[in-house]
Amino acid sequence: MAGSDSTTEAPSAPDTVKILIAGGFGVGKTTMVGSVSEIAPLRTEEPLTMAGLDIDDLDGIEEKRATTVALDFGRITISRELVLYLFGTPGQQRFWFMWNDLALGALGAVVLVDVRRPESSFAAIDFFERRRIPFVVGVNGFYGDHPYPAEDIRDALALAEDVKVLLCDARDRESCRDVLIALIDQLIASAVRG
Repeated sequence: MAGSDSTTEAPSAPDTVKILIAGGFGVGKTTMVGSVSEIAPLRTEEPLTMAGLDIDDLDGIEEKRATTVALDFGRITISRELVLYLFGTPGQQRFWFMWNDLALGALGAVVLVDVRRPESSFAAIDFFERRRIPFVVGVNGFYGDHPYPAEDIRDALALAEDVKVLLCDARDRESCRDVLIALIDQLIASAVRG
């Protein structure tokens, strides 16, 4: 056709980034992935059984009925140029062997903390610190409750000053999105510093 421009470029595919959602048993990882994912999340939950009574510590989370046995997967589009693939890790110690494989190619992580049981997230913090994978801490306010300010939580977890601590609600899409954006901002700032 005369006068038509056949050199129009097709839109480029967005950059994709792998992010881990980690933390201890019952801190809200599956809930976070599910609340923020724009696709139906892949979940590998199985019911808790009597066989796990001597293994799984349900103190503070007695209402928990199921647990992730492999991973959770979700996706969120931040912009036309950026899509996050979210991988929720299993929280129970007997499944931690999977974390090394899940961490391959991850640019960063969110470590969820339950202030009722902060010790349940120590292993996740240690995991990312040892591997030098950047992370932020999301303090999941169960029932909307945040009894401690972020700085008190930072001190209790002995976190470095450059690790962001954000109060959130794993059930709330906007709250989870804000935690993920804070992580992306941290990753970009780190890349700029070089």
